[in-house]
Amino acid sequence: MNLSMLKPGAQGRIIKLDSGIGPLRRRLMDMGILPGELVKVEKIAPMGDPIEVTVKDYKLSLRKGEAKGIEIEVIP
Repeated sequence: MNLSMLKPGAQGRIIKLDSGIGPLRRRLMDMGILPGELVKVEKIAPMGDPIEVTVKDYKLSLRKGEAKGIEIEVIP
């Protein structure tokens, strides 16, 4: 499952970042999107893009295309 599939209020643990997202991968890692981190979807914009997530106690907005490159496992 990828991060873009989570509904608001759901959380998951990052498994891996897709290598297909290229130079953006390094930028996401610098912002705390790392394997093993917990991520929670706070809200989704009315048109579905962007997605606001919480990671490491701060909020981050990601485009849906960026979120599709982040593989997660859902935590109930």
